[in-house]
Amino acid sequence: MLDVPSTSGIVAAVGVIVGVIFAVLELRNLVQARQTDLVIRLYSTSSSKEFREAHKKIMAKEFEDYKDYEKWYGWSDLEVGLFFEGVGILLHRKLIDITLVDDLFSHIIKVTWEKTKQVTENIRKHSKAPQIYEWFEYLYNEMQEREQTLQPLTS
Repeated sequence: MLDVPSTSGIVAAVGVIVGVIFAVLELRNLVQARQTDLVIRLYSTSSSKEFREAHKKIMAKEFEDYKDYEKWYGWSDLEVGLFFEGVGILLHRKLIDITLVDDLFSHIIKVTWEKTKQVTENIRKHSKAPQIYEWFEYLYNEMQEREQTLQPLTS
């Protein structure tokens, strides 16, 4: 039979193990809650009237190259790209899951990048700043890669 010190040692060890398990579960729940909050904030921004109007304005523009774009439009007209730049950084740092990004933004990322790609590349060249919208481009490339990997599943 176990004596009192042995029993109390076992009880203390079990208590520590239960405490660690509880802490890990709470930490996991906290991470999920923070990710949910992040997604809701991103969705709120992308569904705002200002964002939709800015995106509509970009998609309605017609330009052949950077010089044409520069003649008629300004840098501020590419503000929508800043939003996707942020999403790209979050994705790169694994702070947001690509499936969430896909569920919320896949089409808008694709059409926006494809519309602004040439102008962005020319702005990079003219300003000698290759990092302009690098995370937006990363986001687009990751979404394209995801689409390719999912393609056989939908055929």
